[in-house]
Amino acid sequence: MRSQVGAAAFATCGSAVIPAAAEELRAVNPEASFPEGPAMLAGKLYYAEYGGNRVSTWDGKTNSVFWKLDGCGPSAVMPWQNGFLVTCYDNGTYVKLSADGKTERTWDQDSTGAKLLGPNDLTFDGQGGAFLTASGPWEPKAIVGKVYHLSPDGTLKLAADDLHYANGVQLSPDGRSLYVSESEAGRVIMFDIEKDMALTNRRVFAKLTVLGEPPDVYPDGIKLGPDGNLYVGLYSAPNILVLDADGKIIRKIHLPGAATPNLTFTPDGKTMFVMAVDDKSGAPYKGKVLAVPGPDQ
Repeated sequence: MRSQVGAAAFATCGSAVIPAAAEELRAVNPEASFPEGPAMLAGKLYYAEYGGNRVSTWDGKTNSVFWKLDGCGPSAVMPWQNGFLVTCYDNGTYVKLSADGKTERTWDQDSTGAKLLGPNDLTFDGQGGAFLTASGPWEPKAIVGKVYHLSPDGTLKLAADDLHYANGVQLSPDGRSLYVSESEAGRVIMFDIEKDMALTNRRVFAKLTVLGEPPDVYPDGIKLGPDGNLYVGLYSAPNILVLDADGKIIRKIHLPGAATPNLTFTPDGKTMFVMAVDDKSGAPYKGKVLAVPGPDQ
């Protein structure tokens, strides 16, 4: 599998470009279908496969199907309440799974009865609940993206609206702020989190074009790294951007493929799993799941 990946990964810092050794990369699933929104639990990798309408796992040796629902179009999975939460982009739902991959509950509207449009990503809220994004339609002119808060009792409330394709979402290290990717705006924004989980003080954390990225830059999934930096997956290029606490790009990780929309880390920080898409032209959106040395390696 290492030979399939090749020596096409680079880390950039400033103007320096340093190629990574081919043996440092592994394709743990070389035939994934638009892998997305991964998470780790008990040493096992869970990841959505949008193009396959399934959530799959990697236990270090074998890839297995954990859950499948035709028409779902899953884009993220996360451990939650002794089970998992899944975002179904295509059918407009959030789904709660049991620990063994059985559907337990489905949300297709918020607490006001409003339908969900383009459920996309999710993160813990630090208090037993979760924040979830809904992007809106796949078109650049519609600015109707939303962030929802899901309380531990299952109440789904609108937390923020009017986002330009709300995508990746991540709780800050101190639990007091929330990062959100606005993909169509090419930026990552921030909110303050109030005690009632309301989101206030919307502001720009990083405008990627201002930081030297091309006009079509498309931030996707975001994850907090074990080094305290924010890692931003891109759907516009096979790059992972590493942003410091001030929202500056301090490193760029270039990987094989056409896009690298999402990622996650092992608990020890030694491995970063990157979701790579090789063919963006149509279903099943062939790609692969890559294991890359993490910042603590």
